[in-house]
Amino acid sequence: MRLAGKIAIVIGAGQTPGEGLGNGRATTLRFAQEGANVLAVDRNLTSAEDTAGMAREGGRDCVAFEADVTREQTLAAAVRFALERWGRIDVLHNNVGVSIAGGDKRLEDLTEEAFDRISAINLRGTIMACKHVVPVMRAQRGGAIVNISSIAAWAHYPLVAYKATKAAMIAFTQQLALDNAEYGVRANVILPGLMDTPMAIEGRVQNWRRTREEIVAERNAQVPLRRRMGTAWDVANAALFLASDEADFITGVMLPVDGGAMVRIG
Repeated sequence: MRLAGKIAIVIGAGQTPGEGLGNGRATTLRFAQEGANVLAVDRNLTSAEDTAGMAREGGRDCVAFEADVTREQTLAAAVRFALERWGRIDVLHNNVGVSIAGGDKRLEDLTEEAFDRISAINLRGTIMACKHVVPVMRAQRGGAIVNISSIAAWAHYPLVAYKATKAAMIAFTQQLALDNAEYGVRANVILPGLMDTPMAIEGRVQNWRRTREEIVAERNAQVPLRRRMGTAWDVANAALFLASDEADFITGVMLPVDGGAMVRIG
């Protein structure tokens, strides 16, 4: 029960359709399993409600909330709701991200509209969520923020908007950590590698017109550790550690969850 008595907001708690579990859903479930009450925030309320229902099976208070990260006022409303319901916010987990599904392309094919949309989802949404949560955590003199970047920030990744926004996520998290350290507010960022999640796999199946089996095999072959992609539980367990008091002296850290891929990059 590493989050016993804590209040967490998970933004991106639903998931896209497909086989397996998404990172946001797995993190919500893991937080609840470890004792947190959770606000499961997602643009797709039905998917968020599915996540919340699973989390409540363990006896925790988990509530779905509809918010669109591209609209600041909905994020502010989510923060207000959590405060009104539980009186504090101990953990903010920002999980929303998009690449291929948002129209990401190589530089020569990228449109202004796609870049703006991906930037709003991947980066601006996290910044706006932190804008409304940080004053609460400062007043409490404590809290943990966990953001999701990607090893694409450092590895070769040809699609421009995703790489740029995930690199910016690291810089923003480091700034957040330094600016709020004196208040006891920690901020860290997870860099997932190749993961077997619905968003990662199903989008490629649809856009590349290849079979799921082909894409999974190709991605597995790129992972040094056991030649197998990670799962949403790997990201959730890392997020749990960073959100917990076990990481009380850790802030501003980039944590790869990648099966050794970053070792190759150096």
